[in-house]
Amino acid sequence: MSITLEQAEKMIHAAKEKAAAIDTKMNIAIVDAGANLVAFARMDGAWLGSLDISIKKAKTSRFFDMNTGVIGELSQPGGPLFNIEHSNSGLITFPGGIPVKNAAGEIIGAIGVSGSSVENDHTVAEAGVAAAK
Repeated sequence: MSITLEQAEKMIHAAKEKAAAIDTKMNIAIVDAGANLVAFARMDGAWLGSLDISIKKAKTSRFFDMNTGVIGELSQPGGPLFNIEHSNSGLITFPGGIPVKNAAGEIIGAIGVSGSSVENDHTVAEAGVAAAK
């Protein structure tokens, strides 16, 4: 099972609404179960540098089936995943990437959001995930 385009578009819509509500501009990427890009949106005025980051957050989250912020905690010096961000042609290991699960709890994709503080990125990503259900 993989995320559908319809689900991805609902997620992007919800994430854009949340970004507007907290007065920020975001890049929002949705990947399927195979970590392939399904949908992407760059809000008007969102940072160009965050475009790639949002996609890598989504892929990182799907590659390891966990929030990117958790991977970041595990990848600190002395941590069990130290230097993992150099694998897979580059990963992003700070908040803003979240796996997406179906009703049965199976991971069907992930969202990655970038364009503001990592706290805002994560908040907007959570709004997108909520819309997938």
